[in-house]
Amino acid sequence: MKILLIHQNFPGQYKHLAPALVQQGHEVVALTCKVKEPQNWQGVKIIPYEIQGASTKGIHPWLADFETKILRATSCYRGAKALKAKGFEPDVICAHHGWGESMFLKDVWPNARLGLYCELYHLTSKPFINFDPEFPSKNIESDTLRIRMKNLNNRLHEEVMDAGLSPTRFQASTFPDKWQDRLTVAHDGVDTEVAKPNPDAKLKINDDLTLTRDDEVITFINRNLEPYRGYHVFMRALPEILKRRKNAHVVILGGNEVSYGSKPPKGQTWMQIFIDEVRGRIPTPSWNRVHFMGRVPYDTYLSMIQVSRAHVYLTYPFVLSWSLLESMSAECAIVASGTEPVREVLTEGETGLMVDFFDSNALTDRLCTLLDDEALRKRLGENARTFVQENYDLQTICLPQHLKWVEDLGKLEPRPIID
Repeated sequence: MKILLIHQNFPGQYKHLAPALVQQGHEVVALTCKVKEPQNWQGVKIIPYEIQGASTKGIHPWLADFETKILRATSCYRGAKALKAKGFEPDVICAHHGWGESMFLKDVWPNARLGLYCELYHLTSKPFINFDPEFPSKNIESDTLRIRMKNLNNRLHEEVMDAGLSPTRFQASTFPDKWQDRLTVAHDGVDTEVAKPNPDAKLKINDDLTLTRDDEVITFINRNLEPYRGYHVFMRALPEILKRRKNAHVVILGGNEVSYGSKPPKGQTWMQIFIDEVRGRIPTPSWNRVHFMGRVPYDTYLSMIQVSRAHVYLTYPFVLSWSLLESMSAECAIVASGTEPVREVLTEGETGLMVDFFDSNALTDRLCTLLDDEALRKRLGENARTFVQENYDLQTICLPQHLKWVEDLGKLEPRPIID
């Protein structure tokens, strides 16, 4: 087959799928705004397109997000037209439609089958809105309308989508009923031969400190340190954790921007806000055992979870982080929030321990329980890795699922454009 991949940050979720499709003998082309010049990557022909146009000053704020998607969609449309003019006719188009790019591709290739990576549908009911009472909606009525508007991109894509793929059951469940018979749940997969235990792992903190498995290391990871991923809850537990664990080192990974949720007050960062909140209750010698590493290369991140004696993962009801499954694959002993995305992959007392998202005291207690019980840590960690190997392994489970999904997509009758 001729397969076209669309991702604004290619390869993104197609990192493993794209080369595997090439190895199967398919002609694979990626259309992306990430590159400036055509190039070849593992047999994939990467074709650039340029985003044209600019956001309108003074536009209604509820339309600003959608206008950005329209700009990407029309720019990608022009790139697709140029590709078509060169004779390329894809049988299948696979797209992460979250940025809007694939909105008009059926207008270029009406006979192609369009398969979408369906990450999340925005819902206006609890727990998706006002989950955290500390950060309530300023105007619940208007926020409901605004969030509904965020689904314009989803809704327009549903009209032309032939099939969809969601990485978890939780994420798939956010989509309306009329999507469900076209959705397949298949995770991107974890390379369990890379994310694996390493008794000799070392994590260099600075020139004076390198941590190993012999140290008591507590880890916490966010893409960006913010409330959506429970950073505030973890920080509020920190004074008591450090008080009770006299030798523990706490390693925190994440940037100080915003990936999800609301922005902090102007001129501030969530990271610093919660440092300032708890710093006065932590003596300097204890604070010196807290290490903020920012964003790090993957190898450093891998060493971090491999030296971890206890790993904390917290999240709102939202997209599940890859870091949880990779930490499980590395045999981390985990304390996590009992929110719905987590409960899909973690079982209390079998593959980890769970606490109420908001309960910092319970988090501290269960963390100490893990740190005091080596046998419990070993059992939970080994069970967690086995679970990931049996359900989320890249090579034996997830990649074959994705390849079959593409194969099945190519056999569908193309869904016509709806005026």
